[in-house]
Amino acid sequence: MRGILVTFITDRHEALLEKLRTFEAYRQLDPLICQTVLGYHLEGPHLSSEPGYRGAHPGELMRDPNWADLEQLQETANGRIRLVTLAPERNGAPAFIQRATHTGVRISLGHTNANEAQIDEAIHAGATLCTHLGNGCPETLPRHHNVIQRLLARDGLTACLIPDGIHLPPGVLRNLFRAKPPGKVILTTDAMAAAGAPPGRYRLGHLEMEVGEDEVVRMPGAAHYAGSALRLDSGVERAARWLGVPLEAARAMASFIPSKALGLMD
Repeated sequence: MRGILVTFITDRHEALLEKLRTFEAYRQLDPLICQTVLGYHLEGPHLSSEPGYRGAHPGELMRDPNWADLEQLQETANGRIRLVTLAPERNGAPAFIQRATHTGVRISLGHTNANEAQIDEAIHAGATLCTHLGNGCPETLPRHHNVIQRLLARDGLTACLIPDGIHLPPGVLRNLFRAKPPGKVILTTDAMAAAGAPPGRYRLGHLEMEVGEDEVVRMPGAAHYAGSALRLDSGVERAARWLGVPLEAARAMASFIPSKALGLMD
């Protein structure tokens, strides 16, 4: 099975509904899009509102999870919302996670500053992944007591890592990989519309982003990252080299393992 989850970042509820309608229309009109788009990933709006932890996501649009909203979004998506990234410290998160996982939606923890108890409660409720571990947080953190260490220490969480050498320098990627149990690492791109495109200005939702020579996406004039233009094939090749694993093993982390983690295959 080859395909992607289209990711929608934090936005107004009505805007997310419109985006889902549009993509479902694309799937109906084009067989290639239908085969390629296996579902949707909602990265927000249930994320941390704290500067640094929310990244490029608009803080004023953050809100607590609401089951009725997800039901409406899922109906519009014809049941194809496969993954939701949220911050488990949001009010009502554990009950939301439990209901979502019972319907087959996977929950990933990301853009969060959750404490130990909040992370454990989310895992108990059904959360199984963490989104782009090592990113989505301030550049400077307490040495030991920080959310990267808290998420990394939970063996039950599958870690999604960006192997572009920038979001995670090669040594950091290697350390995070070695800290997870076998089969608990997914390679992802965090790519937006500029994936594979040359440096320049591109759109991410209603935001204008700038892609540099390093394939990293930033808000114009800002230093922090707002995504990537990394191609997955390039990321897999880099990961194999930096992690010292066979190319087939790196490919599995970008295909077989995520497919299983998302319930797309047995």
